[in-house]
Amino acid sequence: MIWFYRLLYFPGILITLPFYLLRMWHRGGYAKSFQHRLGFFHKLKPCTTGKKRIWIQAVSVGEVLAIKSLIDLLQKGGNIEIVLTTTTSTGYAEALKRYTNVVHSIGIFPLDFWFFSAIAWKRIQPDAIILTESELWPEHLHRAKKQNIPTYLINARISDKSFSRYKKVPKLAGRILEKISSVFPASNLDRDMLLELGCPSERISVIGSIKFDVSNSSALSDSEKKVLRNSLGFGAEGAFVLLGSSTWQGEEMALLEAQRFAIKQGIDCRLLLVPRHIERAPEILKLLKSQDLTWCQRSKDNNLSDNLHIHFADTTGELAHLTQAADLAFIGKSLPPNNGGQTPIEAARAGIPIITGPKMNNFKDISKTLLLSGASKTARDANDLVKVTAELAADSIALAAMRNAAVQWHRLNRGSSERIASHIRESLLEH
Repeated sequence: MIWFYRLLYFPGILITLPFYLLRMWHRGGYAKSFQHRLGFFHKLKPCTTGKKRIWIQAVSVGEVLAIKSLIDLLQKGGNIEIVLTTTTSTGYAEALKRYTNVVHSIGIFPLDFWFFSAIAWKRIQPDAIILTESELWPEHLHRAKKQNIPTYLINARISDKSFSRYKKVPKLAGRILEKISSVFPASNLDRDMLLELGCPSERISVIGSIKFDVSNSSALSDSEKKVLRNSLGFGAEGAFVLLGSSTWQGEEMALLEAQRFAIKQGIDCRLLLVPRHIERAPEILKLLKSQDLTWCQRSKDNNLSDNLHIHFADTTGELAHLTQAADLAFIGKSLPPNNGGQTPIEAARAGIPIITGPKMNNFKDISKTLLLSGASKTARDANDLVKVTAELAADSIALAAMRNAAVQWHRLNRGSSERIASHIRESLLEH
């Protein structure tokens, strides 16, 4: 089966290689360490006696941030060293910034084709591999199975789209999942889908999401939050800050409409836009220039007055910090026609009341429990977002209740990283 997969995949590599080259030019930073994508990772010496090397693949910025607590716990005893790879250029930059002096080595995940994968495996020489969320790389898993190396899938989640695709090739999905030693689904719903796709039930443990364990060491005091709001141009007394968290196409327009309506209702509403993809900056700048409220671009403007209405944060790795300036957060990729949703966990951790659209399919269980706890509300569409935003902005009592519910919800869901780290340590001793 793996040889059949390889034969299918090789033409795909040839076809998509120009896409990678174009993406390098378009996005900027993509060319850095590009040789890693072809397998030419730093050549590492074998582990010293008594140590184990774990190769962790974290796709992008979100996973790079979420993995911190697990890395710390795994390395606590001094007998495990971590090699960390990412897929995106932004994830790689964040990994270098946060983990250069923390893990053994950092790089970019190779293209999942046998030739590139073989080179990377020979250079890294892992004793175990960890994949995050929906990272099911057949060639990578095949090599682990062939070398009898344990594999762990953490925060495992299956989107509706991925589930539908895997259902069309059930034998292939089952063969891939059978190669994973231990699976830690993010929710019971993800567990059920994994079981339906053929993952052996004895290998599944629902422990929760490690994203709840992201350190809150950067939490700001009330006085520090005031300083942050001032730096954004939102320092006026009584200003209400609406955050667009990881927004996608069309959602900035909806938030501008919500802001404009709130202002008409007598609310001094300020808008903090943090798009999911910075390469959409030209599109968003065009939108901001077409309206008459005052705005700034974070990467270029300084010395802002308190009368600024819109702050466009076109930077990476700052969402968790900027979220703390908000009074209310809209979670992106959730208004139609967008589908799937971005994580609402960061906003809840900061105690920020949440609005989502109806399409939070990638976070169904999380969205459901947030709603039940009273920490979030759902806007059916862009028009409903305008209405819900105005209602909450005018109701300080409701907002306070939602803030308390968010903090409590987040606190009750912590601790999965420690349980996963304990399982991995024990299984490595047995291996």
